Amino acid sequence: MPEKFKVPTEIIELPSQGKAYPEGSELAKGTVEMKYMTAREEDIITNVNLLRQGIALEVMLKSLIVSPIKQEELLIGDRNALLIAARILAYGSEYSFSYKSSESGVEETIQYDLGQLDHKKVDLSKFEGKNEFEFELPHSKNVVTFKLLTVADDKKIDEEIKGVKKATGVEPGRFSMKLKHQITSVNGEYSTKAVRDFIDGGYLISKDSLELRKYINSISPDIDTNVTFTTKEGEEVTMELPMTAEFFFPGI
Repeated sequence: MPEKFKVPTEIIELPSQGKAYPEGSELAKGTVEMKYMTAREEDIITNVNLLRQGIALEVMLKSLIVSPIKQEELLIGDRNALLIAARILAYGSEYSFSYKSSESGVEETIQYDLGQLDHKKVDLSKFEGKNEFEFELPHSKNVVTFKLLTVADDKKIDEEIKGVKKATGVEPGRFSMKLKHQITSVNGEYSTKAVRDFIDGGYLISKDSLELRKYINSISPDIDTNVTFTTKEGEEVTMELPMTAEFFFPGI
């Protein structure tokens, strides 16, 4: 690109602060440099073929990232933070969505400032430059180790779910499929077979599965997308931020 053509960039802080990545990794710095969206990236996120494949946002993000990182190694929560930063850099922080009161049934448009979104409060002291954690299942007392999912893991889960559905005609449960890719060992046995035998064999009871998922969520760095606002009727509402088409396509 000619020197006279410049696109501004910003340094984005990752929710993980880079603490889950190995020393020496570019991601261990805890920040990623990202450029402002251009017409080229707008073409990417409106590309029909990419949208049908469900990869438009990933391709767009890859185009925006300036830092020499491997996007597939990003934790899901860090990727989410970059996507929200990309939207703010592209169109500003004002975001509109519809809300319908459960009490009165009145529907109104809420204007929300995405700049208010902050990182989840998690105990980053649990991170020691490696993506592995231990948890004793409270009811069965089995001990498992697990990792936080990366972009690459998320893709593998989607691919396996699609593969199983194509082969059997039945879509497998996403909760159990995620755990098959997330749990790295059971009682010291580090093998895919041991993990899958534990889950598919009916040894992971529902109470333990729930507690494990709650614990994983509690330590997973991410953007906190719970928002609080006051309606025109004076109702104070706290809810998960709805991601509508307006998020990356303002005005639609």
